[in-house]
Amino acid sequence: MKTIHASQAADIIKLVRERLGKRWVIAAPLGLGKPNRLLNALYDEANADPKVEMKLLTALSLARPRPGSDLEQRFLGPLLKRWWRDDYPDLQYLSDLKRGQLPANVELHEFYIQSGALLGNSYAQRNYISVNYTHVARDVAAFGVNLLVQMVARRETPQGPRYSLSCNTDVSFDLKDILAREGRQVLTIGVVHPELPFVGNDAEVGPEFFDAVLDDPGHRLFALPRQPVEDAEFALGLHASTLVKDAGTLQIGIGALSDALVYALTLRQHQNSSYRQAVEPLMDAHGKLLAAKWGGLAPLQEGLYGASEMVMDGFMYLHQAGILKRRVYDLLPLQKLLNHGHIREILRADDVEALIGGGVYPRQWSAAAVEQLIELNLLPAGTRLRLPDGLQLPEGDLLDLELAQPASKARLGLWLDGRRLGGGRYLHGAFYLGSAALYDWLRGLEGEDYSGLCMTRVSHINELYGGLEELHKAQRHEARFFNTCMMHTLLGAAVSDGLESGQVVSGVGGQYNFVAMAHAMQNGRSALMLRSTRSSGGKTTSSILFNYGHSTIPRHLRDLVITEYGIADLRGQTDEEVIKRLLAISDARFQPSLVQQAQAAGKLDPGFVIPERWKRNTPETIQAALAPAKAAGLFKLFPFGSDFDAVEERLVPALRWLKAESTRSLGKLRMLRHALSAGAPRPEEAVYLERLQLARPANRAERLTRGAVLAALRATASA
Repeated sequence: MKTIHASQAADIIKLVRERLGKRWVIAAPLGLGKPNRLLNALYDEANADPKVEMKLLTALSLARPRPGSDLEQRFLGPLLKRWWRDDYPDLQYLSDLKRGQLPANVELHEFYIQSGALLGNSYAQRNYISVNYTHVARDVAAFGVNLLVQMVARRETPQGPRYSLSCNTDVSFDLKDILAREGRQVLTIGVVHPELPFVGNDAEVGPEFFDAVLDDPGHRLFALPRQPVEDAEFALGLHASTLVKDAGTLQIGIGALSDALVYALTLRQHQNSSYRQAVEPLMDAHGKLLAAKWGGLAPLQEGLYGASEMVMDGFMYLHQAGILKRRVYDLLPLQKLLNHGHIREILRADDVEALIGGGVYPRQWSAAAVEQLIELNLLPAGTRLRLPDGLQLPEGDLLDLELAQPASKARLGLWLDGRRLGGGRYLHGAFYLGSAALYDWLRGLEGEDYSGLCMTRVSHINELYGGLEELHKAQRHEARFFNTCMMHTLLGAAVSDGLESGQVVSGVGGQYNFVAMAHAMQNGRSALMLRSTRSSGGKTTSSILFNYGHSTIPRHLRDLVITEYGIADLRGQTDEEVIKRLLAISDARFQPSLVQQAQAAGKLDPGFVIPERWKRNTPETIQAALAPAKAAGLFKLFPFGSDFDAVEERLVPALRWLKAESTRSLGKLRMLRHALSAGAPRPEEAVYLERLQLARPANRAERLTRGAVLAALRATASA
């Protein structure tokens, strides 16, 4: 059936009613790929017609921040308008969900929630579905999905339009394949967004992929502001960077901890002396042994390959820094030769022996094998298979099929000499989400930078099993899977997605997949990262606990754990040794109580004494260790630049200090005293008050707010 082209959402609504009647089981991608305007139109239609039964299956419904306090509104209001403009279409179902006003004929099920956004929301918590990312397509199909809607990019070609699933190749392909095997179809709507980057390779499809294509007028893509990175996070990133091995593989998530890791890797690559001066004082003997065995401190000459469900800004920075450059190839014998160093990407004439001996040139030839070898630049374009005679090169030379004759080897070697392998990928991803700078970078990719990035199925990224296990293991050589968690127990379980009350904070996503994958690979390691403490309501508590009533990663999959104080290698260790290693990277303020709990449970020797070195695990130690590098201009609050202007960037640490102080009872009193005694602003402070519209306070409340801001600016003057 010919693809329908529509210019109005009403045309799609009409098509949906004609094809599906009044039962709509809708699948929409997570994150950026949601076609917000079409989803709003479908939701409005269901809201207006109670006879429509609408069920929406999705994840990560993104919402713009909503300022709470008056001061937040003063600071964030102009930023929100600048980042998303006035035309950004908020998801109406999400707004109604938060207000408790979803209509009775609409069901919403999410597999992953924007972190912390729906804590306490009874409907969202009751209708959340906990599932590994790789099983989403299976479970969505089981719900009886009949409508798939997705934002896409379009490119006009002489042969007609081509489309890209772009930011969300993750589930759509697998979902359609599952339904096809079951003899079912799903009405598929592509919504073309004019600003969405066109990504090629696996993400590119023809018009036949869609039943209908809708042109969207466009809006500002949902972009995440780049986050500040604090001292503890920088220290953690430095530790994590020592586990990365040259010519290896990297998977990372999003957030300040991942940004800190990426920044540390760029330092390791381009300012290695400064990097060593910063990281070596932080390392203990255990960390040095781990770095020697599993990672290193030297620059990454061969570079890294990325295989990550999420592509975020960090991969952009790593590619721009010349680190993300190792390419992998979809031919197992070739990948093995590269991994073992028998050949390199730029070939030499005498590599022909290794290529033949390694099975890259097959014993049993086929047209498909010839086509693949041409794509890999291992045969000249135009080579033809002439059975039973041999391989005919474009110039007319004929090579024997076994490539055993010296003349055939010499001719092929002469052609190979100095050529670079083709068809390699430096990054595979399942979805992308990040800053506006990331989207600009994706739009601007050309040549090998463009062809080397491949957005693909989540089943390709997040698991090894599917028939190509050996190839995927070979490609993920020396894989390091870095993910974050909220808490970690002394016995080795990780808490990443929920609370012991059952409340869901986010979702498991692909974390379990990557941890399990690390254990299934000979040289793979999983590293869970977390700050050693967390603060809430003016109270600081340990993120490392003796036990907890919920876990995301079970203790039997324990591997590497990283805090700002070091690395704990838990793999294969006894319970007592796991406890000791986690105590060694916990905050000193909480070590005595953790020791007491472990001893009371019979899990730690009653005579155990905390070593003196562990007692130095304090924020002050981290600050002192990083101070020389910070004085030299490293480890800035926004290491990769910010989305704030200079005035806003200076306000960020002041407002963060103010928020922290306001949660403490004594801090509130101090803040009030400072606010009352701040006096007139200094000349250099006027610009910050103007930005917050506090230069001319109209009442007592605004005068107090101005005084508090002045106190915060002065308290963070040296930050």
